[in-house]
Amino acid sequence: MRRSRSRNIQPLLRQVTLSKNDLIAPLFVDENLVAPRPIDSMPGQFRYPPGTIAALVAELYGKGIRAVLLFGIPKTKDEDARSAWDPDGVVQQAVRRIKTEVPGMVVITDVCACEYTDHGHCGIIGRTREGMDLLNDPSLELMDRIAISHARSGADIVAPSCMLDGVVGSLRAALDNEGFEEVLIMAYSTKFSSGLYGPFREAADSGFAFGDRTTYQINPANRREAVLESQLDADEGADILMVKPAGFYLDILAEVAGIGLPVAAFQVSGEYSMIRAAAERGWLKEKETVLESLTCIKRAGADLILTYFAADVAGWLDEQE
Repeated sequence: MRRSRSRNIQPLLRQVTLSKNDLIAPLFVDENLVAPRPIDSMPGQFRYPPGTIAALVAELYGKGIRAVLLFGIPKTKDEDARSAWDPDGVVQQAVRRIKTEVPGMVVITDVCACEYTDHGHCGIIGRTREGMDLLNDPSLELMDRIAISHARSGADIVAPSCMLDGVVGSLRAALDNEGFEEVLIMAYSTKFSSGLYGPFREAADSGFAFGDRTTYQINPANRREAVLESQLDADEGADILMVKPAGFYLDILAEVAGIGLPVAAFQVSGEYSMIRAAAERGWLKEKETVLESLTCIKRAGADLILTYFAADVAGWLDEQE
């Protein structure tokens, strides 16, 4: 094998190559701010006010990034997540500004309620056999309202992260009925109940007040359930499937890629913060580690990678050229 490992031959035989078109940059838009605010648990990441988000997106577009995913933090929260589908809500404002000022950017919106409910769960809460918990079917109508409001604002792709049974089919029907047949659905189809979401919950102000999310997210031990969830979403009309988190679940990612739809992998907040914290302490080389992690995610079958390192990676790829 040493013959094929010479430094001149290596580039010719490289099987997987990252490109800027693989990258999606997740962004936090906070209706309560007038200036960007650092996220303590995610060094280098910020919450941005709606008034500055388009300028940031224009910078990302200039770096060659062609897609962003928006998470919103509203001024008001209630048990029914009314702010989530308000035509003048934080995400709706951000989408309109971005599509006006950076029309070429693909705008993906997170469709969920955890940032908008005062209890922090991903939909409507009610009494079940096990106590107060998420009510799946009543929450579907809420997700339909959120997705339609995002589509009306100009979103190109809606991404239901709530993991409700039947949400993809419900959204597809609702969007089509409102004339948004061209809006894609990127399903959080294989989303694990993971300890790696901790920094995100600070960033998005989406911690839950009671219980947990294990009744609507996948146990990390369950491979069969994970793949079945993605197959069900594919059957319901998803355009893009997703595995979340990415790095701990490359075996699942490879299986989901076999379904035949485009697959996104989300390198989540905990993965970002671990690498960044270790790099800040000098324990890892950040650039090498990030590029290795994303290359492995793509090698496992991802067509798209959501990563908080997106802007950094775009710069590093320019350096390589």
